[in-house]
Amino acid sequence: MIVLSAIKRVPESIKKHIQHTFKEVDFLWCHGMQEAEQHLNKAEIFITYGEDLNDALIDKAKHLKWIMVLSAGMDRMPFAAIGERDILVTNVRGIHAQPMAEYALSMILQVARNAKVLYQREQEHAWDRSVPMAEISGSNMVLLGTGAIAQETARLAKAFNMKTIGVSRSGKSKPHFDEMCTVEEMHTVLPEADYVVAALPSTPETSYLLTKDHFALMPARSVFLNMGRGDLVESSVILEAVQQEEISHAVLDVFEQEPLPEDHPFWEEEKITITSHLSGISPQYVPRAFEVFERNMNAYLNNGEMENIIDTKRGY
Repeated sequence: MIVLSAIKRVPESIKKHIQHTFKEVDFLWCHGMQEAEQHLNKAEIFITYGEDLNDALIDKAKHLKWIMVLSAGMDRMPFAAIGERDILVTNVRGIHAQPMAEYALSMILQVARNAKVLYQREQEHAWDRSVPMAEISGSNMVLLGTGAIAQETARLAKAFNMKTIGVSRSGKSKPHFDEMCTVEEMHTVLPEADYVVAALPSTPETSYLLTKDHFALMPARSVFLNMGRGDLVESSVILEAVQQEEISHAVLDVFEQEPLPEDHPFWEEEKITITSHLSGISPQYVPRAFEVFERNMNAYLNNGEMENIIDTKRGY
């Protein structure tokens, strides 16, 4: 059995541990798809970030049975070709929870404590005690999505005495949420939202889910934060909501077009905070991802139950 990896810069300690754990398996560690492509025709298992796959590469992988994607986002995967071959796909859903939850709370605190203005005053050497300060304690956070990332965000929010309201397809109860509602009921909770935090994947069901009508329902004091996927809402809708003061601020880590063009109007908006799709970055990312792979590899070899299996028809 050959396991092929196209993950760049895998630490030697991880390689040695994996190879020692699965002595009966042959591992080929490649530095990216360009190097890995020549080995695809003999691999049974392929470890990848997913975005480097296409129909032609799937066609080359004649013996492929399982793709382990070291990412949670699956929107660039060639699922039609994968589904035709009935190839198993798993991912590392859940490992982003800690860094992304910390990102969300850090951004919310920066907005509440006016960090942009404080930094500007520092650069100006200006002693200014009139900069408005706010507290997040006692405020309401509406989370779009109730998966691992949203649950961890809600857990941290509870430490700040925030009320947490989760929005999901089913509306079923999940840990760390004070209230739950369905997507169809979202309009009933947006008017009480101080913070709207989106942690949704990109799927046909979530693509452009939010419209200008949703932003019109949000209080003028509310802050919108998107760390899920950029196709949740049109850029023009966010820009209009900020400029017309339907919301007080937007924090955006994901965009319809990435990288965000240098001439995009978002850059010039004082009440929009931009980060470069980095909310999930952490020095623990690769170690955590290979922990998921190790558990799934054990299950694969022993006919056990694997985790984070992806429905190739739905894309998640």
